Amino acid sequence: MPALILFSDTERSPAMRHEVPLAIGDPFLFVEQDGRTAILTSSLDRDRIAAVHPDAELLDFLAFGFRELAQERPRAEAQQIVIARVLNHLGVRDAVVPWDFPVALADALRADGVTVTVDEALFAARRRVKAGAELDGIRAAQAAADAAMAVASDLLRGASPDRAGWLTRPDGERLLAERVRDVLRRACAEHGATCPADMIVASVHNGYGHDPGSGPLPAGLPIEVDLFPRHEATGCWADMTRTFVVGTPTTEHAALIAEQERLVRAALEQTRAAVRPGVTGLELHGAACALFEQAGYATQRTAPSGEREGFQFALGHGVGLEVHEPPGVGLSGREPFIAGDVIAVEPGLWDERIGGVRFEDLLLVTSDGCETLTRFPYELTPS
Repeated sequence: MPALILFSDTERSPAMRHEVPLAIGDPFLFVEQDGRTAILTSSLDRDRIAAVHPDAELLDFLAFGFRELAQERPRAEAQQIVIARVLNHLGVRDAVVPWDFPVALADALRADGVTVTVDEALFAARRRVKAGAELDGIRAAQAAADAAMAVASDLLRGASPDRAGWLTRPDGERLLAERVRDVLRRACAEHGATCPADMIVASVHNGYGHDPGSGPLPAGLPIEVDLFPRHEATGCWADMTRTFVVGTPTTEHAALIAEQERLVRAALEQTRAAVRPGVTGLELHGAACALFEQAGYATQRTAPSGEREGFQFALGHGVGLEVHEPPGVGLSGREPFIAGDVIAVEPGLWDERIGGVRFEDLLLVTSDGCETLTRFPYELTPS
């Protein structure tokens, strides 16, 4: 039976964070073979790792000659030699690794006679079912997202249109996307979560696709707020989107905004009702596309390459120790859902005249359906 091998820190590798649920900034080696676990680390992290892996064999870099090697070779090369020695000590001659395993280390191990095979599906499968501390961390991240969205909604509600059609704050200054992002980030921090710089506060003027948006925000047109905080204690993510229209929708676009809101909500509810073990993300994506296509909108499965309008993205994605992870909920979503999957579902429509209307909820797949983890309402008018 091949050994399962990881070499990374737990900040950059979700696979390692799943196996060793601690924040560790230095890379270390994790080996699982025939039901036994061995971990190569240093004295700096040994005690914390022992607390979460009391049955693991803990090995020290220095015990395998790292000190002497590091005095005469580059650090990375010294680590490679030590790891080869450790695998020889453990009797590992056949190993499976994730797709992001260091190439130089794989080459060094192969040169030492170890068969190294990439099997990303194996590592993804180990992380599919969310339970225990990971599920608690996702719930905590989502609670931070809900709280932050409420703060953003309050900020938008307090704004008013100026004569040029932009939103202004009570102090007379224009309300900028950057200001909304700032309050989102601070609100998440108050709930133990961090937020990346590319959180989306978007409008038709600035913010198509993954553009985070910038500058003043329009009155009477959709403003998409997509935030994805990471719970600091567990490293787990959440993801949610709401769309707001501040003030009276612009006369020429009011009917279009209302239609898109209705269709996007219908796609969300249709998807929520269909989620259960055995269903695939591809099936759900196809059903959402069909709903939009019947209303006359282009979708990812019908439009030519480069098309922006309509529904031109996946219906969603898995969420856990990565904000985008299996299972897929789009064209690549061929794996059937299993109980314990957490997925973000985010149907939306984009129109060059008004921008985007999108709603996104986080769902936990249960034995007979799903549980909605997102608690924030859907009304376009900030409450």
